[in-house]
Amino acid sequence: MHRSAPPSTSAGGGDTSLPAPPHRSRLPRASRRPRRAIAGLAGLALASSLLAACGSDGKPVLNWYINPDGQATLTQLAADCSTDDYDIEIQLLPTGATDQRTQLARRLAASDSETNLMSLDPVFVPEFANAGWIAEWPEELASQVVDDDVLSGPAETVRWDDGVYAAPQWANTQVLWYRKSLAEAAGLDMSRPVTWSQVIEAAADQGGTVGVQADRYEAYMVWINSLVAGAGGDIVSDTEAGSEAQVDIDSEAGRAAATVVQELAESGAAQPDLSVSREGTSLPFMFDGPGEFMTNWTFVYKNYEPTEGGAFTQEQFDDLGWARYPQTVEGEESRPPVGGIDIAVGEFTENKDWAFEAAQCVSSPEAQQQLAVTDGLMPSRQSVYDAQELVDAFDPSLLTLFQESLEAGAPRPKSAYYNLISGAIQASWHSPTEVDPDTTPAESADYLREVLRSEALL
Repeated sequence: MHRSAPPSTSAGGGDTSLPAPPHRSRLPRASRRPRRAIAGLAGLALASSLLAACGSDGKPVLNWYINPDGQATLTQLAADCSTDDYDIEIQLLPTGATDQRTQLARRLAASDSETNLMSLDPVFVPEFANAGWIAEWPEELASQVVDDDVLSGPAETVRWDDGVYAAPQWANTQVLWYRKSLAEAAGLDMSRPVTWSQVIEAAADQGGTVGVQADRYEAYMVWINSLVAGAGGDIVSDTEAGSEAQVDIDSEAGRAAATVVQELAESGAAQPDLSVSREGTSLPFMFDGPGEFMTNWTFVYKNYEPTEGGAFTQEQFDDLGWARYPQTVEGEESRPPVGGIDIAVGEFTENKDWAFEAAQCVSSPEAQQQLAVTDGLMPSRQSVYDAQELVDAFDPSLLTLFQESLEAGAPRPKSAYYNLISGAIQASWHSPTEVDPDTTPAESADYLREVLRSEALL
C-alpha cells in the first residue's frame, strides 16, 4: 500500500499563536539551583498526579509524545524499551512541526508532570531548554548520547548553553528526487551539480513539475533557509543576542533565494497546489505523466519502494533517481536542509531517572537502525550507516548522498526565539506566488526585526 509519512522535521501547521517564552538570564552553571531538587519539591505538591501516571496494574507510565513519522516502529520501540519498573506509552502529536511545538509548549508552560518524553524537531530544543521546560542531561549520560559516534550536525542540535538537553534519534536531510526518464528527455546531466533554474526549466520544457513545500508552515521556512544559505547568506546571525539578533535576509543571498521562489511560481513547472504544498502532496506527481523533480526528505525512498500489493511497480522504482540538493547560485555549493528528531525529557516529570533511561533506549543504535530500515528515517550515528541491515535496505549511493548532505547541510537558526523567526519569515514570504526579489527580502527583514522587538505580532 502507499505509505504516507510527512516528516515532522518540516511538516508544520500555521499555528504560531503561542509566543516564545521569556529569555531567561543565564546564571553561572555552578550557581544554578539543582533541578532535581526543584522537581522533588514539585513532586510533593503534585502527588495526586502520580495516580494518573500509573497504568491499570499500578506500574508507572512514561508518556512519550511523538510525531506521526514511523508511528508503528516507535510504538514497538516503546514496548521494547518498557521495563519491570515502568511502561512507555505513546501519545500522538499533530502532523505539523509547528502544531507539535504548540501542543508541547502549552503542556510544559503549565508544568505538566505527565509529559515525560517528547520527540522534538531540533530547532525547538534551544527554546524549550532556555524556558526550563526540558531537563538537562547529567554529565555522565550526556557523554553517552553525544559520543564520538554521533554525527556532528545532530550532536550540535541537542546542545544549549554548554549543556545537553536531548538525545539525537534520527537525522534528516533533503535530496533532489526525480524521474530518470524526465531528466534524460530534458538532456539534464544529473551526475553533475544542477541549479534550481536548470531543474525548473527542464521540468517545464517536458511538461513535468517541480515539487517543493511552500505552504505557510515550517517546511517553507526550511526551503527558504536552504536557498539563502546556498547563496552564501543567513536569515539571521548572532542569535546568542536573543531578540537583538542580527537580521541578514535583506541581502544578495536573500534576493537570490526570492528569485528561485519567483521563478518556480511563474513557471509551467509549478504544481497546482504550490501555495499549500506539503511533503505528501508532491508524491503522486512522480509517476504521473512525464513526472517531476522533487526536493523532499529521506523517507521518500521507502515510500516508493515496491511491496507486495503496493501502489508502485519495480519498473517505476527503477525510474526513480536522486541527486544532491539543487544549487541556488550556479557554481556555489548547495546547502541541503537539515532536520531530524531529538528525544527530550520533561523537566517536570517525577520519574526523571527512568525517563532518561527510556530516552537512551529509544534512541539507541539498534532503535535507529530499525527506524531507518523500516521507515527511511536515517540514523544520527555513523556506525549505523555501516550496519549490514542498512546496506541491504538502501542503494549504497543513496546512503553516501544522505551522509554528504547532512555534513554540508544548512541548519536553521539556533535561537531561543526560533518560533518567532520562523513565523515572521513564513508570514512575509507567503504566498510564494507573491514573492518578489526586489521587495520581499527587505520587507521580511523589517517585519522580523519588529517581531523580535515585540513591536509587531505574528
